[in-house]
Amino acid sequence: MSVERSRAYATHEREVGALNGWFMLVVNLALLIGAFYFFFATVAAAADGLLAPAQTGTRILLAILWLIATLIMLSGHFTLQPNEARVQILFGAYKGTVRKSGFNWANPFYARNRGKVAMGIGKVTSSSGHKTDGIVYKPLKTKISLRVHNFNSEKLKVNDKRGNPVEIAAVVVWRVEDTAQAAFDVEDYESYVQVQSEAAIRSIASLYSYDHGEEDELTLRGGGDEVAQALKKELQARLDKAGVVVEEARLTHLAYAPEIAPAMLRRQQAEAVIAARQKIVLGAVSMVEMALDELARKNVVKLDEERKAAMVSNLLVVLCGTEEASPVINTGTLYT
Repeated sequence: MSVERSRAYATHEREVGALNGWFMLVVNLALLIGAFYFFFATVAAAADGLLAPAQTGTRILLAILWLIATLIMLSGHFTLQPNEARVQILFGAYKGTVRKSGFNWANPFYARNRGKVAMGIGKVTSSSGHKTDGIVYKPLKTKISLRVHNFNSEKLKVNDKRGNPVEIAAVVVWRVEDTAQAAFDVEDYESYVQVQSEAAIRSIASLYSYDHGEEDELTLRGGGDEVAQALKKELQARLDKAGVVVEEARLTHLAYAPEIAPAMLRRQQAEAVIAARQKIVLGAVSMVEMALDELARKNVVKLDEERKAAMVSNLLVVLCGTEEASPVINTGTLYT
């Protein structure tokens, strides 16, 4: 219910145009020159006695208002670089987004900032000019970058699926798709991306084992592309409400936490030794079986079950031993 409600009240981008800035610059300069001309013409006419005092005062007041209006119109100019947009806010109401790069002009009463957000405690300048401790605020601009951003997370200590503490970090490649959602549905979309990215990394790490999972089980160490896709999907679900698109997400650091790293290293070495021994034993059994089959097929020698068992034992010792075997020459018969 809460998800449907949040979607219903979500803001969606509405692209609007803006007037050519150079054309409006010519118009505004013409108005500015006209205001000055009207003012000085009024003063000159009053000095020559061509205007009554009441007319002079009215015309001067009109010239001043004309000049103020022209200066206000001049403040409506703004520039946009490629892959940059500006949300238009008029007295708190969203009026659209301008994406056209270049020199533009729009209603001068459109806001330049969306407000401010507290960043934490730091040094601020008081009214007397002294540096004191206080809350540092970050202004939120109406211009929003549409370029691709990289976010490199810090090394996070989390527990994997088996409860082992691991260190994990990731890089997230993202960009703003819907400027209205980025500006109005979250307080500060850049901070939102950072916080939600770290939360998604923690969530994904808890779903997989670091390594050596069950048969056909994905692990953080061996999952590779599958884990990256799962992380990207988790991030996209979290960042949709901010109008952000996740282009790529990958793990950049993965290791056991320092407090258990030596024990895990010994475990990995033991597992490697066991796996190697298993292969050696399987190979030795196959070679012994092949030797017995060849001896029987070619009728080289006939062995009873006791002598076969002795031969198998000797061959397995030779093949599975870690040191070289010392040959012993039997000068008697097989039974002495």
